[in-house]
Amino acid sequence: MKPMIRKFNYVPVLAAFFVMGFCDVVGIATSYLKQDFGLSESLAGFIPSMVFIWFLFLSVPAALLMNRLGRKTMVQISNIITFVGMLIPFFWYSFASCMLAFILLGIGNTILQVSLNPLLTNVVSGEKLSSCLTGGQVVKAVSSFCAPFLALFAAGSFGNWKYLFTIYALVTFLSWLLLEFTWIEKEKPSGDGTSVSKAFGLLKDRAVLLFFLGIFFVVGVDVGTNTVSPKLLIERCGLAVEKASLGASVYFICRTAGAFLGTFLLSRMNDIKYLKINIFLAVAAMILLFFAPTATLILIGIGGIGFFCSSVFSVLFSQALKARPEKANEISGFMITGVCGGAVIPPLMGLATEWVGNQNGSLAVISICLLYLLYCSFAAGRMKS
Repeated sequence: MKPMIRKFNYVPVLAAFFVMGFCDVVGIATSYLKQDFGLSESLAGFIPSMVFIWFLFLSVPAALLMNRLGRKTMVQISNIITFVGMLIPFFWYSFASCMLAFILLGIGNTILQVSLNPLLTNVVSGEKLSSCLTGGQVVKAVSSFCAPFLALFAAGSFGNWKYLFTIYALVTFLSWLLLEFTWIEKEKPSGDGTSVSKAFGLLKDRAVLLFFLGIFFVVGVDVGTNTVSPKLLIERCGLAVEKASLGASVYFICRTAGAFLGTFLLSRMNDIKYLKINIFLAVAAMILLFFAPTATLILIGIGGIGFFCSSVFSVLFSQALKARPEKANEISGFMITGVCGGAVIPPLMGLATEWVGNQNGSLAVISICLLYLLYCSFAAGRMKS
């Protein structure tokens, strides 16, 4: 199958960022699955792990394989894996089949996150690259924001929320098809790329370890807040799971708005100062969540965490690259493994909730993550001074 599209060949690459956002569906899906299969809090807490654990094991190997197969090929492999995973619940809907679907979604998403950003550099360069990278993150955020509404649409139009997976399968297939017929010049093979030993050897560097753990915990905050938001509305306000999904939508709307504003502000102020201010405000939003009795206050707290944590990942990632610029390839391959924080934090939240007896247990776990990020912002400032 010979690629044919040459003009505007960056558009199909940007469109693939929509598929990248599918991993965030695990937040609202956890609430639906807990209801459908009568899961305990601790068992439900392991559902996000099925998606995010693969970032720990596959990020660096995927980068190595990308050096051999090429970036576009790796993106297409990720699309195929995601497509197959999203079809499974359509033919076989059970707790086990949904776990298998999330495993394949996580594997596909890991490969996609490793390969898609570099692929964008094959089709744009110079000043356009920065704007296109920002555009890609916006597309991903829109995808995350749409997930609760697509679940509601599937439940209302087709009688079951599980048809959300079928919609995702169709979108993934269209993304694969569009990219397959797009001409993209293949990059030259890299013979001196990263290796597993080199990547994990960077843990010996105090600065790299600091920022790696920061990424681990900020992804934990992201996935944890996304997961707990509908549960808080169900527990404290008695909302049905369909209406409680509004919490996840508010979170993603605020995260998108925060990312836009962060792009503007980070070009005009010190990034470490920006990090400190935002983490302080995120902690304040978390304190509000502990005591919020109404849906309005809960949504303000959830939206605040999404807004103020929206640029933390990019700041920490850039700081890690600045700490060891001569090891940029190794750091890029290694830092993405920190996304596995999304696999570790939710199970701890589930256990804490069962121990405490309410969702304040989950909030306490997220608070610990935020406190580390606060420490990280001050430690990073001392390193820079």
